[in-house]
Amino acid sequence: KKISDILQKSAPKPGVPADLQNLLSQHFAGNRSVIEIEELKLSDSCFLPANDLSHSFSSYLKEICPKWAKLRRNHKEKKSLVMLVICSSALRSLELIKSMTAFKGDCRVLKLFAKHIKIKEQMNMLEKGVFHIGVGTPGRVKALVEQDGLCLSSTKYMILDWNWRDQKLRRMMDIPEIKKETIDLLEMSIIKLCREGSVKLGLF
Repeated sequence: KKISDILQKSAPKPGVPADLQNLLSQHFAGNRSVIEIEELKLSDSCFLPANDLSHSFSSYLKEICPKWAKLRRNHKEKKSLVMLVICSSALRSLELIKSMTAFKGDCRVLKLFAKHIKIKEQMNMLEKGVFHIGVGTPGRVKALVEQDGLCLSSTKYMILDWNWRDQKLRRMMDIPEIKKETIDLLEMSIIKLCREGSVKLGLF
């Protein structure tokens, strides 16, 4: 059965933290020890309230981050972002950036995808200016972190564009390449930061 056939018949259910936990456990089940998998577990306190599908992106961000104006004002560090938004494509990143208008205020948003934008350009921008929100694909964000172009020490929120479906009705975690890159990014540094309490994860 095609995934789109199944999805057409079922009502969309909003993602919850347990969905991400199960995904990580399944992904690593074959090649990690029980102890290693245990280290990838996140407590419920690591998560922001999930989107119940009634929110626009702006209203969701306002709910999870009521003190945004203060966070934005206090953020002065280059090469870093307060909020990272991870989605499945460049096109979807642009859609999300457009739909944040009511939330973002005076903050600067950086596009973090590979389409038409060289990684060196993004690294230069991060090095020279202060940006508050980055919206992009997991592969490019991971590459920026690996190449030391993006530092996650100031990051407070990481939002996964979890519930949105493309024309084939696939969510970002239904696309093998995006799923793998997202899990790699989480494992590389985000899970550790969540467990230390500095980053909160949101499923939009």
